[in-house]
Amino acid sequence: MTQMVKQAHQRVDKLVWDETETEHGKLIHIKDFPKGHRVKVFRLVLSTKRTDYVVTNDIDQDSARAANDNRGLCWKIEQFHREAKQITGVEKCQCRTQRNHIGCSILVWVHLKRIAHQTGKTIYQLKFGLLSDYMRKQLKQPSIRMSLA
Repeated sequence: MTQMVKQAHQRVDKLVWDETETEHGKLIHIKDFPKGHRVKVFRLVLSTKRTDYVVTNDIDQDSARAANDNRGLCWKIEQFHREAKQITGVEKCQCRTQRNHIGCSILVWVHLKRIAHQTGKTIYQLKFGLLSDYMRKQLKQPSIRMSLA
């Protein structure tokens, strides 16, 4: 095992990367983490104007390509969470037992995702299309009449 040279903390974008570190990652200590706790960081150059950094606590991870693939999977999970919350209202449930509500919300998301794929639209377009259709119908023929009398 190689001896780690103690250096002052610095910004990740200021680190110097050799070819091996670019391919296999670099072990670093993050400021204010427990002493001796290291993580592995991968530098992913996406274009001349964009470089992303992926940090993992899996220090056995040894491939920038695998880290990039995992990053893509994590992004899909983030998209699912955002869509499920924004489209189905899953976070608005105030009941103690949320399993039924969450299960129904996920079923709605799956169904909308399938329809979106079939129609070439996004689930946001589907949802707001439904709301627009409903609003048009209610403006033309309100189901509840409001009067000033």
